[in-house]
Amino acid sequence: MQMAQAAGLRGRLLVTIGMLLLIRLGIYIPVPGIDRAAFRAGLQGSGLGNIIGVLDVLAGGGISALGIFALGILPYINASIIIQLMTTALPSLENLQKNEGEAGRRKISQITRYIALVWAIFQSFGISLFVNNYAITPGPAFIAQTVLALTTGSMFVMWVGELITERGIGNGASLLIFIGIVSTLPRSLGQTLELAQSGDRGVVSGVIILLLVFLAMIVGIVFVQEGTRRIPILSARRQVGRKLYLEKSSYLPLRLNQGGVMPIIFASMVLFLPASLAQFFRGNELLNQIITYLSPGHWVYILVYLTLILFFSYFYASLIVNPVDMSQNLKKMGASIPGIRPGKATSEYIERVLNRLTFLGAIFLGLVAIIPTAVESATGIRTFQGLGATSLLILVGVAIDTAKQIQTYVISQRYEGMVKQ
Repeated sequence: MQMAQAAGLRGRLLVTIGMLLLIRLGIYIPVPGIDRAAFRAGLQGSGLGNIIGVLDVLAGGGISALGIFALGILPYINASIIIQLMTTALPSLENLQKNEGEAGRRKISQITRYIALVWAIFQSFGISLFVNNYAITPGPAFIAQTVLALTTGSMFVMWVGELITERGIGNGASLLIFIGIVSTLPRSLGQTLELAQSGDRGVVSGVIILLLVFLAMIVGIVFVQEGTRRIPILSARRQVGRKLYLEKSSYLPLRLNQGGVMPIIFASMVLFLPASLAQFFRGNELLNQIITYLSPGHWVYILVYLTLILFFSYFYASLIVNPVDMSQNLKKMGASIPGIRPGKATSEYIERVLNRLTFLGAIFLGLVAIIPTAVESATGIRTFQGLGATSLLILVGVAIDTAKQIQTYVISQRYEGMVKQ
């Protein structure tokens, strides 16, 4: 009842649900001029099955269905990766992000959109070249209309994501990936139940083990996502007029996983880049060999994946928390960490703690990334293929963040009611 009465919450929920349903509908509006049966057969025999399977989960089945929203939010995610890396390399972009306030953030968002457009054209062109072999009337005209349809669809999805962020509940891009993953769950669960009903003891025990591992990982993800290190801080005594305010103790919370779901999403997107390039250079033996090594389950893929997760965990932690700024803010407020001198010593202490937390968080993300694949290989139950580490972390992380935002609206409604009384 409180949720329904919260200020603007009902409208925001309706906007979010309506936009998500619209995107799900668009995935099944087909790109015209394609022999669907031949395309599905070619997709299975392309040699990119594992990678395309994972991409298809993130796109909500859009790639295998090849609807007008086939690319989904993926070009925008790739553009976000590029702009985040460029921000650390280009001082002008760093200045926009840190010193220009809201105007600077809007400018960076605009640049991200342009990069997403270029990336969408690039990916659409690659897909159109691939499906040209399965076109009813192949040729330049088919390629041009396919590029136009897929690029337009991707830009519309990006706009919907921003609309959800602004007028709905939660982060639009994350929710679009979330709903895409959720849409694949019924099929995977159905296939798993069919296997379990076969009566084979080995299969039944494998299904039980896999489900237990997934449940244990969900609990672990919740603990790590919510885990914080509380650094105690003391506020100095203050005298206002004749009144003396005594020292106050509080704490500085540092999250165990600063980047949330983003490091594992970014690592996945980087690993999918060779698959995108393969659409242009299908005859290149070297690229095909690289794709083989970077297929989910291969030891090279696991090693590169873990390295990228570690890199993006530190990268995101450096963007979110600046120990020098934090130290200066504490000094301005007249607060300090017990046993640590203000200034440089404080910033070095915060940096040490942050590095340790980030390392622990990255190790956890790495375990989340490889355990589902290892369990699937050990049990032989591959009905959840593609719905592993990345998907599980996104599902739990987005659910927690969205629930917190809904809670915030409910609490704000309570405060408004108290003020009116």
